[in-house]
Amino acid sequence: MGFIIRWLVAFTLLAATFNPTEWNYTYWVTQNFSDQMPLAVLIGLLLTVGYIIYLRATLRSIGGIGILLVGAIIGAVLWVLYDYGMLTLYSEAVMVWLGLATLATVLGIGLSWSHVRRRLSGQSDMDDLGD
Repeated sequence: MGFIIRWLVAFTLLAATFNPTEWNYTYWVTQNFSDQMPLAVLIGLLLTVGYIIYLRATLRSIGGIGILLVGAIIGAVLWVLYDYGMLTLYSEAVMVWLGLATLATVLGIGLSWSHVRRRLSGQSDMDDLGD
């Protein structure tokens, strides 16, 4: 359950920043920056804090190579699903949503990895000793 919550928060963060609909920060800022600059800056800073939390935890737990490896595994799974006709990439929007889901999965795994490693190995990270 913990991974699902972390994944949902990561997906929400990514989709709130950009998605193929008009309901995202990027689109809203391009349309309203001059009229609502203070609110745009505040929301941008809040999104930045969310990214820093997720990216820092992901880099510390699985590192750059782990990020590439998880991304490659997800890419290979999508390739297999496409090759067997189980996934169709009929529109740019579908590809954007798949990219968001992939990035959310990488961030969710990165934020959850210390918990998984502790359960599998019984060893705590130095940061986990206070838990």
